[in-house]
Amino acid sequence: MIEVRVHGRGGQGNVVAAYLLATAAIEHGWHALAFPAFGAERRGAPVAAFVRMAEQSFRRRDQIAHPDFLIVQDDALLHVPGILAGLKPGGGILINSRREASTLDLPLDGDVRVQSLPANELAMEHLGRPLPNAPLLAAFLLLSGALPVDALKQAYSGRFHGGTLDANLKLIDAAAQYVRAGAWQEGADAASA
Repeated sequence: MIEVRVHGRGGQGNVVAAYLLATAAIEHGWHALAFPAFGAERRGAPVAAFVRMAEQSFRRRDQIAHPDFLIVQDDALLHVPGILAGLKPGGGILINSRREASTLDLPLDGDVRVQSLPANELAMEHLGRPLPNAPLLAAFLLLSGALPVDALKQAYSGRFHGGTLDANLKLIDAAAQYVRAGAWQEGADAASA
């Protein structure tokens, strides 16, 4: 089972990102579940969403306290208590940030892989709005190798149409230029050797 926790702010599409990732898993023939957790329901408030996906069916419905991966849609949230909590050893963090991952000064213990991606800038270029979902999800799938990116494209095709779909598909492809496919898998393989 792969467990992902997505952190962002209200209005960034945090919950939609979780649903799209779960839909991509389903498109790939897996079982998946996505659900949000809200605090104050207002634009800009911190929001968490959770995704579980596995080749086999599962019954777990609780929040994810110890994710394999974190996707952080706003780098200003990195120093909020609890955002980085519980990440499994060998896990990965993908951060929407213009800064290099090595300069983010994260309070991490153990073997954790960190990657930043200027997702807002990519989205502005392709969508005209700072919606980081498509590039972050594409980068996550490329880094982790969890699912093929084509499954994400199918998920987008089921939710969007016309120019919006075309722009998001181009944005998914653009994200591939910023990350090395399989990089997190390589790190996990080296750590276990």
